[in-house]
Amino acid sequence: MKCRKCREAAVIEIRRHNAAFCRDCFLEHCNRQVAKAIKEHDMCLEREHILVAISGGKDSLALWAILTDLGYATSGLYIDLGIGEYSERSHKFAVDFANTRNLELKIVDLTEDAGFDVSGGARSSHRPPCSVCGISKRHWFNKVASEGGFDAIATGHNLDDESATLLGNLLHWQVEYVARQGAVLPATNDGFVRKIKPLIRLGERETAAYCVLSGIDYIVDECPMAAGNTGLAYKAALSVLEDFSPGTRQMFLGGFLSHGRERFFGADEEVRLVSCRVCASPTPAADDAECAYCRLKPKSRHSGFSDG
Repeated sequence: MKCRKCREAAVIEIRRHNAAFCRDCFLEHCNRQVAKAIKEHDMCLEREHILVAISGGKDSLALWAILTDLGYATSGLYIDLGIGEYSERSHKFAVDFANTRNLELKIVDLTEDAGFDVSGGARSSHRPPCSVCGISKRHWFNKVASEGGFDAIATGHNLDDESATLLGNLLHWQVEYVARQGAVLPATNDGFVRKIKPLIRLGERETAAYCVLSGIDYIVDECPMAAGNTGLAYKAALSVLEDFSPGTRQMFLGGFLSHGRERFFGADEEVRLVSCRVCASPTPAADDAECAYCRLKPKSRHSGFSDG
C-alpha cells in the first residue's frame, strides 16, 4: 500500500477518502483538515488567543498540537473532575504534554476549587454523572476564557462525536438541540465566549493515529462514569454504517451543516439571560437567577483556578 501523495510506504488507510498515507503525509493531512474546517466555518482568526479544553485524551491533545503547529496562540485548560485514578492519570498526561512543548496549561481542581467532585455533585443534585461533568466543564471553560480574555474556546469534538450527537438529537426530535448544533457557537453579549470544534473533519481513529505517529502519550481508558451512555450506542450504530459505506459519518454531518441546519433556525427559542446570583455566570432568567452549576451544590465556595 502506497502513500497517495508521495508514493512511499503507507502506514494508515482512510477509506472514506479512498486514500493511504505515510507518516509525514498523514500528519500533514490532519493539519490540513483542521485548517480547512477552521476556514470553512470561520471559526477563528490567526491573531486570536484560543483556550483549548484538555482532557488528557487523544482528541484534545491532538487538537492542541495541531493548533500550535498551525501557528495559533493557545493555552490549555484541564479540569480535574475528581474521578479517582482516571483523573490522576489524565491529569498527568495533560501536564506532561504541556511541559514537553512548553505550553501554558491552566488547571481547575473541582474538589479543591468548587468543593465537590462529579460523584458528589451527582448525589446532591440527583443528576447523572455525565450531566454533572458537562455542566461543570461548560461553566469552567467559559469562566476561565471570559476572565482570561480569550477569544474562543476550542473543544476536541471530532467527526464521530458530532455525528453521533446529531443522530441522537434527530432520533428524539430534539429540535432545539439540533438548531444549536454546529461547528461554531457564537459569542453572546450575555457573557458566553465563542466555542469552536476544529476536529469535525477528523475521526477518532485519525486522532489516535495522529498521537501515536507524533509520539503523544494520552490516556486510553474510557471514563468509568461513561458506562451506559447512549452516545456510545449511537457511535456504534454509525460505525456499522461506516464499515458498510465509508464516508457515511462525513456525509451525514457535513450535509447537515451545509444544507440541513438552516432548516432548524428559530427552533431554539430566544432565552433571556441574567447573571447568576452566586457566580455571576449567564443563566436563563427562568432559573431563579441561579445557574445549573451552582445548583449542583448550593454551599460550594467561590473559587479560582491555578496555572500548571
